[in-house]
Amino acid sequence: MLFSKLLPREGNFFEMFDQHAGHIVQAAHAFSKMVANYSDLQKRSLHHRQVDDAERAADRVTHEVSRVLHKTFITPIDRDQIHQLINTLDDVADLIQDSAETMALYDVRHMTEDILRLTDLSVKCCERLKDAVGLIGKVRDAATAEATLKTCAEIDRLESDADHVMRSAMSRLFREEPDVRELIKLKAVYELLETITDKCEDAANLIEGIVLENS
Repeated sequence: MLFSKLLPREGNFFEMFDQHAGHIVQAAHAFSKMVANYSDLQKRSLHHRQVDDAERAADRVTHEVSRVLHKTFITPIDRDQIHQLINTLDDVADLIQDSAETMALYDVRHMTEDILRLTDLSVKCCERLKDAVGLIGKVRDAATAEATLKTCAEIDRLESDADHVMRSAMSRLFREEPDVRELIKLKAVYELLETITDKCEDAANLIEGIVLENS
């Protein structure tokens, strides 16, 4: 009993999850502003830097979670769940940055309606993900657990909407885009944006598992 009391106990994992999710939302909003102001080179560059800054901040939280996890013997939830969730959240932040970087590297000239729609769905997924992450530490309360599961279900629906938009976008792209180079560029951007929602769904599935095991 005395030995157990002396063991390193839980770090502020829930707080760090919430911090990371906050950086994801910051990156998503900055990316959305970059897309909305794409024709303004100065604003585009500003918002791209904001995406990079938010992704780097998210990386720092990921490293801190890993550091604390290695020092902590007793954790509030399963160690593997902590590891999987923080890495999946980090994947979301990375994909947002990848999307901004791909547009710059591929010299995408203009935004399509499909990019705008996929961006909007990505932002909504990231916002709902932050909502779900913020509830994890309180899921032993039945009402909170139910609210968390409903939020995860909403992320699933948004991901399904993104799948539908993606299929329509690809069909339109291959039917209507005469420039092969532009087709390749836009295809890569569409796939990255849809993958953001996929990864949000992966995180939501992990959160559902945490809720079901701990509520």
